Amino acid sequence: MDQTKTKGYKKIKSWLKTNKRRPFQFQEDAWQYYLNGYSGLVNAPTGFGKTFSLFLAVVIEALNASEASNKKAKDRLQLIWITPLRSLAKDIARAMRETLLELELDWHVGVRNGDTSQAEKVQQKKSMPEILLITPESLHLLLAQKGSSTLFRNLKCIVADEWHELLGSKRGVLVELAVSRIKGLQKLEKNQFLRIWGISATIGNIDEALDVLEPNLEAKRIIVKADLEKKIVIKSIIPDDIETLPWAGHLGLKLAYKLLPIIEKSKTTLIFINTRGQSEMWYQHLLNIEPELAGRIAIHHGSIDFELRNWIEDALHTGQLKAVIATSSLDLGVDFKPVDTVVQVGSPKGVARFLQRAGRSGHSPHENSKIYFLPTHALELVEAAAIKEAAKTNNIESREPFIMVFDTLVQYLVTLAIGDGFDDKIIYEEIKNTHAFKLILPEEWTWVMQFITSGGDSLSAYTEFKKVVKEDGLWKVKSRQLAMRHRLHIGTIVSDAMLKVKFISGGYVGMVEEYFVTRLKAGDNFRLAGRVLEFIQVKDMTVVVRVSKQKNAISPSWNGGRLPLSSNLGSVLRKKYNEALDKTHQDEELDSVYPLFLLQEKRSHVPRNDELLIELINNKEGFHLFAYPFEGRLVHEVLAALVAYRLSKLLPISFSIAMNDYGFELLSETEIPMDESIAYEVFSPKNLTEDITLSINSTEMARRKFRDIACISGLVFQGYPGKYVANKHLQSSAGLFFNVFSDYDKHNLLLRQAYDEVFYQQLEEPRLAAALERIQNGAVIITNPKSFTPLSFPIKVDSLRENMSSEELEQRIARMKAESEKIK
Repeated sequence: MDQTKTKGYKKIKSWLKTNKRRPFQFQEDAWQYYLNGYSGLVNAPTGFGKTFSLFLAVVIEALNASEASNKKAKDRLQLIWITPLRSLAKDIARAMRETLLELELDWHVGVRNGDTSQAEKVQQKKSMPEILLITPESLHLLLAQKGSSTLFRNLKCIVADEWHELLGSKRGVLVELAVSRIKGLQKLEKNQFLRIWGISATIGNIDEALDVLEPNLEAKRIIVKADLEKKIVIKSIIPDDIETLPWAGHLGLKLAYKLLPIIEKSKTTLIFINTRGQSEMWYQHLLNIEPELAGRIAIHHGSIDFELRNWIEDALHTGQLKAVIATSSLDLGVDFKPVDTVVQVGSPKGVARFLQRAGRSGHSPHENSKIYFLPTHALELVEAAAIKEAAKTNNIESREPFIMVFDTLVQYLVTLAIGDGFDDKIIYEEIKNTHAFKLILPEEWTWVMQFITSGGDSLSAYTEFKKVVKEDGLWKVKSRQLAMRHRLHIGTIVSDAMLKVKFISGGYVGMVEEYFVTRLKAGDNFRLAGRVLEFIQVKDMTVVVRVSKQKNAISPSWNGGRLPLSSNLGSVLRKKYNEALDKTHQDEELDSVYPLFLLQEKRSHVPRNDELLIELINNKEGFHLFAYPFEGRLVHEVLAALVAYRLSKLLPISFSIAMNDYGFELLSETEIPMDESIAYEVFSPKNLTEDITLSINSTEMARRKFRDIACISGLVFQGYPGKYVANKHLQSSAGLFFNVFSDYDKHNLLLRQAYDEVFYQQLEEPRLAAALERIQNGAVIITNPKSFTPLSFPIKVDSLRENMSSEELEQRIARMKAESEKIK
């Protein structure tokens, strides 16, 4: 069908012309493919209208059919738009409503997520809107409703927005499962025209991304790739003086004054900070050095109260705010027109994340995206140069999809049983057609069904684990209490119990994690939502506070703090180290750190990308071994334990371990045996799995991992709103199940999953194996510096940070530097 001749297309073209716009070729291609019955994936740079490439396709189809609100109240749903972030849903809904109004199409746009009011949810239950923007978790909550099987009768399309963000997570598996069920329900309605589409700007494995979203190879599938390039201007903020012995974190706030002219000359600046705790510190610091920003600057992250976040997002749209300090809560897709500048504080540790954040500025097709990189220590300037090169060559990370996550499958089946019930034969065929569970074996499916109906071999004696029963040929949950408890915790994001923070005079500020509150005593001050608050007490699971006049306060350190270095960025980073002393490069960042690398070369060696540098330093602290694979903190944590274990087999020796994204340290009171042949032996990929298991406490790591699996699968109940179960009690309960399964149910799939997640996600065993292979095929350089080098110094400082206050750390660093200067 040539859609250019249809009345819907003509009306859209006319509307665009009225607004002095015309569609890009990729948008027209997407409309054509959509109307011809294709599913697919739209890949285009940020700011070029990916949303309209699919939203308007559905609208054109409706206009062609003269469809307005002529369906029954429950049958109106035409388009489900899945978004990973609440702020993204709100922004897209606004744009869709404005468009529908201008096109005079009598369609409603609804939003359903954790911020949606109960009244609106009740209204949606009575009468669904034509378009529903929803999170993966809320989509599963819909499936848990009685009568949900009729909601999707006339659904034409499901769109997974920012699909790359969901893909490499269990939330992506939630999307896969929901799509498989809706497809199954539509087959019963004889509706074969459901189209599944994804939208993504930054992703390395685009073909695989489509395979996960629409795994049916018999379906008509297409990747619509825009032949457009978004111009991104990346500018590093260079310090006036480079410390040749850098350490993590010290440089950031010292450079904050350099942001003031950038903020002043821009309409609105988004300042991205990697962690919530750091964002609170930055907000306060900018106000301290520029009090005139008061009232013109705000802070936005996921722990700030919903109403305040809403106000900040609206103020960004209207240009009321001069600057907003944000975490990943504003990472994706949100179109804030006044934002013309972005600042990234500290390395984002990944190319895709950096480009995603850059795209928040100049969010229009013909505008440049402008992003400044502000380093928090000198070596991050090399990361800045690496990011620039990776962005130029489009070296973007892949997102590995999750497979065989049985905790998510167990949760999904109970969700269906709470709703209209399910036929296990039908659902087995549906989930086998998903990417996540295409490898599931019949005996594994039997185990899963046994687990939700009886608790499995080890829990069959306890009635509370007989959750699902058969009634009229369908598996259902009959207990109303069990159904209510399950609905409360649908989803795969398990965080520590969050406590609301409330002023003693009334009004909510936001939320902090329970473990942080347990460290506070009355009178302590902490920062939240840009305010310094005095802790009074915890009452009814609410943290009661008052505004404090103190300037010094601690920042909550929410879990999930440090981001690991991606393998793509690590690879380019090693290349940049090659160029650091080579004056033929064009990188101003490398020019600025030239003195640091001169000192590194003088005291030791600057490693090339086919070399592993090992530094052996002996001082009054003991014997230090520093190694620099440049593979990221997570890999180095395991690699350090592995090397320590293998060295201890050569000679009885014990170590303390420290690491950062560039390398790791082993510290011992005994001289560490090391030469080239030993190095190749201890950095060998041979017997890797066996040696990892012996070198780390994989059982203890799996036990900790099992806590999340137990929560997701419903083995342990996380509590009611306002009365959440304490984290230590959750860990304890999950630990009991872990012990029972380990002792009496060795083939338990949840137990197996815990070990798999440790090896493949936490320990990144495949990446570790690849790193060891690379080391075996390269050269090992061993040096004996007389004092700490620019590469070893930040690792040493990180090892001290855990047990020292800020003041003690500063004094210790000053002493270490003075001692280092004495040794030429």
